[in-house]
Amino acid sequence: MKCPFCSFEESKVTDSRNSSETNTVRRRRECLQCLKRFTTFESVDLTFQVRKRDGQYEDFNQDKLTRGIDMACRHTSISHQQVRAISSKITADLMERQVREIDTTELGEIVMKNLYDLDQIAYIRFACVYKRFKRVDELKDAIEHFSIETI
Repeated sequence: MKCPFCSFEESKVTDSRNSSETNTVRRRRECLQCLKRFTTFESVDLTFQVRKRDGQYEDFNQDKLTRGIDMACRHTSISHQQVRAISSKITADLMERQVREIDTTELGEIVMKNLYDLDQIAYIRFACVYKRFKRVDELKDAIEHFSIETI
C-alpha cells in the first residue's frame, strides 16, 4: 500500500475494524518513511456478473445496488443505514448462493421483496422504475400479484 503523502510502499497497520454492514475492513496505517497516518478500506471482490435486459453483462456493483434502493427509499421512514444493510444482506445472500451470474429481473425481485417487507411505499417506488410501468393499472396488478405471493 503506497503512502498517499510520500508514495513510500511500506506501511504498518495500527488498527483494524470490521464492518459487518458493508462487508469491509477499515485499517489505520502508518507510513514507515514519513510516519504520517492514513486510512484504507478493504472489501470483498465480488466476482459475479449481472445480465441486463438487453443481454449485456456487467460486473455486480454493490454501490449501484445501494444507490438504486436509496433512491426508492428517499422521503420514507427507511434510513440510509437500513438501505446499506439491505444491500449488504442481498449481496451476502448472493455470495452464499455462490452465483456466477444473475439476471436483473431476479435481482429486482429480491430487492422488491426486501422493500415490501420494510416499507410498501419504497416498494412501489422501486417497482415503478424497475418494472417500467406505463399505466396505473399495471402498477395495481403488480401490487395485487405481489401481495398474493407474500401471503
